[in-house]
Amino acid sequence: MSDILQELIAMAGRHARGRRTKTAISRVTIGRSELPTPPLPELCQPTALLVLQGTKTVLIGDRTLAYSAGSYFVYAVEAPATSQLIGASSACPYMALAFAIDIELIAGLLIDHRVAIDDDSFVTYTADDDLLDAWRRMLRLLDRPEEIPVLAPMLEREIAFRLLQGPQGEKLRQLARADGRLSQIRRATAWIRAHYNEPIDVTQLAELSHMSNAAFHRHFKAATAMSPIQYQKQL
Repeated sequence: MSDILQELIAMAGRHARGRRTKTAISRVTIGRSELPTPPLPELCQPTALLVLQGTKTVLIGDRTLAYSAGSYFVYAVEAPATSQLIGASSACPYMALAFAIDIELIAGLLIDHRVAIDDDSFVTYTADDDLLDAWRRMLRLLDRPEEIPVLAPMLEREIAFRLLQGPQGEKLRQLARADGRLSQIRRATAWIRAHYNEPIDVTQLAELSHMSNAAFHRHFKAATAMSPIQYQKQL
């Protein structure tokens, strides 16, 4: 385990209050648990989740994300999921950091040169030292709250930039662009959540997303690992 990761674990442990702690930095949440859990339903929000310690699985549609220490994943669209903490104990609690994705922040960072494109949308990746170091400097602000108003926005931009430059950067680019496929799919998922007890008209959702029916089905499945009807049934 790297020195940076060990320092992050120590800082997160000092500031964690219960299973989920909203910190003084508005986009940062700390997760902590000393006990494994059964599979639990949740609605994933646009978030970058970095696991510091312990293991966790998240089932989204027909895909399973497997987290271990130092791995992260970017949730680009809201999606119903089932999560389970596997590796967690009083001696070695599960700990994680969540960074809420701000689409306007990402849009302001879009740059022209290429980023690494992930080949599989539902795979966790190992955080590199640049991303971990940005997180370390962010968490240090929790011990110096008077610096948060000035420095936190700059570090939020850096974390967002590091995510953009990483293997899931293309996902964020698609989310931030109004004509990006993930941005278009989010319109459909928002409609389904708002009308979860109504029949689904796939043609209407495709039109809302500015896609043909075939393209809509393909991109919806790629973004959520499920069909629109399966998505609705899991809400």
